[in-house]
Amino acid sequence: MLTDRQNKMLKLIVSEYIKLAKPVSSNLICEELDCSSATVRSEMAVLEEIGLLEKTHISSGRIPSEKGYRYYVDNLMELKEMNAEDMLKLQIIFKNQQLEISEYLNYSLKLIAEMTNYTSIVLGNTSHENKLKKIEVISLNENEFLLIVITDKGHVEHKKREILNVSLEEVKKTVSLINDLISGTPIDEVSSKLEFEIKPIIGRYVKEHEIIYNTFYQVFKDFSSKNINIVGKNNILKQPEFNNLDKVKDIFNKLDDVDILNKIETDDSDINVYIGKESNIDDDMTVIKTKYRTSTDEGTIAIIGPKRMDYDRVVGLLDFIKNNLEDGTGRR
Repeated sequence: MLTDRQNKMLKLIVSEYIKLAKPVSSNLICEELDCSSATVRSEMAVLEEIGLLEKTHISSGRIPSEKGYRYYVDNLMELKEMNAEDMLKLQIIFKNQQLEISEYLNYSLKLIAEMTNYTSIVLGNTSHENKLKKIEVISLNENEFLLIVITDKGHVEHKKREILNVSLEEVKKTVSLINDLISGTPIDEVSSKLEFEIKPIIGRYVKEHEIIYNTFYQVFKDFSSKNINIVGKNNILKQPEFNNLDKVKDIFNKLDDVDILNKIETDDSDINVYIGKESNIDDDMTVIKTKYRTSTDEGTIAIIGPKRMDYDRVVGLLDFIKNNLEDGTGRR
């Protein structure tokens, strides 16, 4: 159990490090808490000994450890009221009665990515209202193709697939067949339509029909099972913690991995904070996520950023979006 002064000191160090991304010196703490330098050094030594603070090198000030961030979130964090500018920007979105649920989500999460310089993710069940507009194909090399799925709501999904011993002409015939017969089908029904309407006849038009059919079937199955939208992935590059190219490549690869992203999904309606190793993405990252439920849709919204995240602001923003989705747009 920390003393009142130790709590204040840890809270100050976390707050200052979040703002400046620099180790916090004892001089600053002396000024803010009106303590002698000897007292500050003694208290910081205690916080370091119990694992709440750490040094980046011998002569530095202190930074919060992963354990320190966890203690701060669980015991010291006070939710801020949203500032007027943030609230106004989000209210403009949620007062637009012409938008669909998916559009409220995408616009608000894009705005949060811009406001915070973090990465926003939506994992939602693809709604029945999202219909297939068309698919396109681009040949990347002899055996590799980029399959592009476009919905009537403007959502675009790219899938890179290797299809051995099949010509581009044969793949394009399949694309034309699908566009002609099942364009306008709700995304969550496309796999069924492929099974019962395309599969029985594709052999009449396409030579290597089995391997091509299986490829398209899997693409649509993956797409319809989860609607994943990532906004602001490049914001990771703006954080000073991520200046190592290999580290950034590893994080980007994980954010491109559907299986890893699906682990972000939550069944819990609370707002949950996963710090460092808990994030399952990188030891220097935090994931804050919550579940949303409306009368027509449900899913998970998450914000990903450095451990040095502005926790109270992000929790407040997620809470605002969740409440507006569930209490406002969800009843339209």
